[in-house]
Amino acid sequence: MGTESIDRSEGFGERLLGLLLDRARLLPPQMIAPLIAEGVARIGGRDVSILLQDYAQELLVPLPGRKLHVTQPEPMADSPAGRAFLRGDAVEVPQAAGVRIYLPLLDGSDQVGVMALTLDAVGDDDRRLLHRLASLVADMLVTKNAYTDQFFQARRREPMSVSAEIQWSLLPPLTMSVPQVEVAGALEPAYRVAGDSFDYALNDNILHMAVIDAMGHGLDAATMATVAIGAYRHARRVFISLDEKYTFMDEAISRQFGPDHFVTAQLMHLNITTGQMELVNAGHPAPLLIRGGRVVRQLESATTLPVGFGGEMPRVKEHVLQRGDRVLCYTDGIIEEHVGGEVFGEERLIHCVNRLGEEPSVGVRADLRRLSHTLKNERGGLTTDDATLFMIEWHGGTADHLATLG
Repeated sequence: MGTESIDRSEGFGERLLGLLLDRARLLPPQMIAPLIAEGVARIGGRDVSILLQDYAQELLVPLPGRKLHVTQPEPMADSPAGRAFLRGDAVEVPQAAGVRIYLPLLDGSDQVGVMALTLDAVGDDDRRLLHRLASLVADMLVTKNAYTDQFFQARRREPMSVSAEIQWSLLPPLTMSVPQVEVAGALEPAYRVAGDSFDYALNDNILHMAVIDAMGHGLDAATMATVAIGAYRHARRVFISLDEKYTFMDEAISRQFGPDHFVTAQLMHLNITTGQMELVNAGHPAPLLIRGGRVVRQLESATTLPVGFGGEMPRVKEHVLQRGDRVLCYTDGIIEEHVGGEVFGEERLIHCVNRLGEEPSVGVRADLRRLSHTLKNERGGLTTDDATLFMIEWHGGTADHLATLG
């Protein structure tokens, strides 16, 4: 086919998205709202709302802004906006004067929030264009978030400690989803967390993961967690093996804080093509292997001293996952909370996992959020220590088809 026969004409949808892209680069953060509202108006939409998830993952809260329709916060558990957010798919609600559409704002596969708008009627062309518009809006919000406190202030529903501010700034996106693997994490208490954190990176076919718990409370714990995550990321980008990562982190914590301070950690590699997993467990509860919605066993590993105690080179334990397997990592704050004079314990955690596994899955992110809130309710709403959950679901296969335009 000669180049002269290729159609390069600009259609309505390309013009609209192109205008938004052209403006986005220099757009001040506070001007995102009126630009989005104007873009929606071009396709006949009205009453545009941007809803962002709060830090506790309980509500979707409205972003204030000129030309935006500011509503009350919507519960994530039982609302059209919440369903769109948790399932990552549009929800349409017929109304007396049109259709209210809730579109998930996805940055990659991480849910940023929801865009809601009203149209007189909805056709397939509208759905296609709105889906692409929502993707662009999500990218704009994530990019401009680095330049402003506006989005942070909208998401914060109660005062946040300095240590929690530090921890949230350290975190990667709470979720990642590619065809071969999905991950999701949750931190409690959202507004006071100090020493818990997690991190991950997908480098070629290897998913690198770490969950840590720094001793102590407040700023001391947050400072130690910051050094631990920084050392982990440096080691991840320089070294290959898990035992080298552990040694590098161990030396960094020991040099900076002395022999009386430590960080417990789980370090993992997962080959997302084969399902082979390597694990180093340095003082954490063993991860749980979930198959068919039920816990089948703990993923044990050789005993390794917590990071900072100068332990010997750890022995790496290997496991092989089956397609659809989930691995649940958690810190001791989940099971050591006292409820009615008794320790919550691992058995109750497993019982909650199995009970929720009897219900239909709505995705790793939604399932982990549901587990986190179920555990909090089981503890009577108490979270006196940091408590972290991190879940992996392995599917295998490849993503080659996504690199082919067809």
